[in-house]
Amino acid sequence: MKVKFCGAAREVTGSCHLLTLNNGYKILLDCGLYQGGDDDGRAGNGNPLTAFNEKWLFDPREIDCLILSHAHIDHTGRVPQLVGDGFRGKIYATHATRDLCAIMLLDSAKIQESDAAYFNRKHRKENEPEKKPLYTLEDVQQVMRQFASFNYEQWFHVHENVRVLYRDAGHILGSATVTLEIKEDGKTTHFGFTGDIGRPNRPILGDPLPMPELDYLICESTYGDREHESPPAEVGHFINIIRHTCEEKGGKVIIPAFSVGRTQEIVYMLDKLQSAGELPHIPVYVDSPLSVNATEVYVNHPECFDSDLHRYMTEDDNPFGFNGLVYIRDTEASKQLNNSPEPCIIISASGMMNAGRIRHHVANNIEYERNTILIVGYCSPGTLGGILRAGVKSIFLFGKKLEVKADIETMDSFSAHGDRVEMLEMIANQKQSVKKVWLTHGTLDRQEKWREYLMENGFGNVGIPSLGEEEIL
Repeated sequence: MKVKFCGAAREVTGSCHLLTLNNGYKILLDCGLYQGGDDDGRAGNGNPLTAFNEKWLFDPREIDCLILSHAHIDHTGRVPQLVGDGFRGKIYATHATRDLCAIMLLDSAKIQESDAAYFNRKHRKENEPEKKPLYTLEDVQQVMRQFASFNYEQWFHVHENVRVLYRDAGHILGSATVTLEIKEDGKTTHFGFTGDIGRPNRPILGDPLPMPELDYLICESTYGDREHESPPAEVGHFINIIRHTCEEKGGKVIIPAFSVGRTQEIVYMLDKLQSAGELPHIPVYVDSPLSVNATEVYVNHPECFDSDLHRYMTEDDNPFGFNGLVYIRDTEASKQLNNSPEPCIIISASGMMNAGRIRHHVANNIEYERNTILIVGYCSPGTLGGILRAGVKSIFLFGKKLEVKADIETMDSFSAHGDRVEMLEMIANQKQSVKKVWLTHGTLDRQEKWREYLMENGFGNVGIPSLGEEEIL
């Protein structure tokens, strides 16, 4: 058996790992899109991420099955391309992951089509062939026909000698760790993939659960170098930002948030603050069609909720809706928010500000001192969010230089990724059994610190693979 690292190797995006059994059976773990880009969020010919997304480190036609950990696009965003390039096997996921993929991949396909049209309109040279999208809406239709979904804690076979267990990862709705029990050549091997590890004691979802004891483990490392702000301090910090901006300065709080997970958590927190009478009397807008659709999927999967949310729902049957909250799908209604002088909260995608309506809200509000842009999660260094996190004084957006006069606040405590202490707690039971751990889904500097922390806490063989690296087990 051998493992090949085909994405998210020393990067926080593009998750994709290939297991090849001794009999030649090939299992792909995740198939994510590399995300990031230039000022306009469009990737040109020289963009290394584009080069990655357009090429495979394997033949899609040879893959026998695909096992998804969760629905985020950096873990699923190349699945339609995989299918378009010849993959015809089963796509395995939890029920909630399948439902989220149905809306997220369609949204991604629309972006791929519009990006290709934008490039052809703005950058294509005369006599040069037109740029084609990575995949289309029609490709997504075929993807959904190949899904097979399962509950947590239910072993299922993907091959006569391979069975799989999904266990709650606590990251987003339907997210799961993946345990493979592989029987070949007279022995049994347990191979694990954490996907993205969530956080204990967070709103909405159950806590991440330890995996069965493993022989080998691929582990994420997004926040392997730090510890997050605690929840009690988080709520106080959050409401103070809102009051200072909206009540004292009469401004807007602009919150870039991923459509799946982060948006629902923020809305739920606002719902509880409103119920407790602590939220100022200001309108709250969720301005993202995908966020609206994703929230509807959340409502349809209460089996993923934690006990606190179930108890809250006995008093408030809609934890994602309250007086003053408005969900916006319409483009014109979105534009009107930028013309309105009223203090308000605007939650919009994408979380890294590299695409979506949030870029228009940032462009229209960043030059006013009364406003606040509240960043509530990790942003890749090359994205607009990463640039603002770095403390720049000006940005270029939509062809204009804009001075950064609004307050820029960050709250990593909202992150859906566990910090180093939380991740260690989730995988601590592997110390005695695991022969090797590979760190993926993280920048190299954080991975090196995460490896050091793991080895200080009893782990022995910890590797940091590079893209395309292959290892025989």
